[in-house]
Amino acid sequence: MKTVDLSSASVRDLNQALHDQVKDLQDREWLVTHPDGAHNLAVGVNEAISIDIQGHAGYYCAGMNQKASITVHGNVGVGCAENMMSGAVRVKGSASQAAGATAHGGLLVIEGDAGARCGISMKGIDIVVGGSIGHMSCFMGQAGRLVVCGDADDALGDSLYETRIYVKGKVESLGSDCIAKERCATSICTSCRNCSIAQASTRALQISSATARPVSCTTSKSITPPRTDPGALP
Repeated sequence: MKTVDLSSASVRDLNQALHDQVKDLQDREWLVTHPDGAHNLAVGVNEAISIDIQGHAGYYCAGMNQKASITVHGNVGVGCAENMMSGAVRVKGSASQAAGATAHGGLLVIEGDAGARCGISMKGIDIVVGGSIGHMSCFMGQAGRLVVCGDADDALGDSLYETRIYVKGKVESLGSDCIAKERCATSICTSCRNCSIAQASTRALQISSATARPVSCTTSKSITPPRTDPGALP
C-alpha cells in the first residue's frame, strides 16, 4: 500500500502520483493521511485503484473520477464526485452541496446527510444517501437514480427529465415536472429491473435484509418537459 502524508506532501504531489498510475501502474492501494480538509483531493483519477482518505476533505474531492474506488473517512465539501464517469466514491460522513453534480456514471454513497442540490444535473450516476438531502436536489436530473433513506427538502427534482428518485422519508415539496408515485413491487420490477430501493440500499449501505425489505415510500419519477416549436415562439 502506498501512503501519502499531506502534512508533508502537497495536493499536487498526490494527484500527480495518482495520474502517473495510468502510464505505469505500480500501486493499486493508496492511503492518504492528514488531509485536513484540503480541496481537490484525488481528482481526475483514471485507473482502477483503491484510495482511502483518512479524514475530512474539502471542495471537489474525487471529481471527474473514472474507475477508482475512493473512500473518505469524514465529511466532504462542495462538489464531491462531480462529473464522475465511473468507479465508486463512498463518504463515511456527510456531504456539502452539489454532491455528484453532472456525473455520468459510477456509484456515490453518502452515509450521512447531503446538502442542497445533491445530484444536480446528474446524467447517469447512482447516488445513495443514508440520511437526508437539502433543497433543490436532483435539479435538472437527466438520468440515473437517487436513493434517499431519510427526508428530502423543498423542490425535489425540479425541471427533472428521466432520473428516478426513491425517498424513504418525507418529501417537503416537489419541483415542477416531478411526479410522486407510490412504490410497489410491480412498478419497480417493470420500470427499474436492475435496481430497487432495497437492492441499492443493500449493495451500497450494506444494511440487513430485514431493513431493506420493500417499504411504502414516496417515489418521484420524471416526465419529459413539453417541447415547444421554435417557430411558435414570439
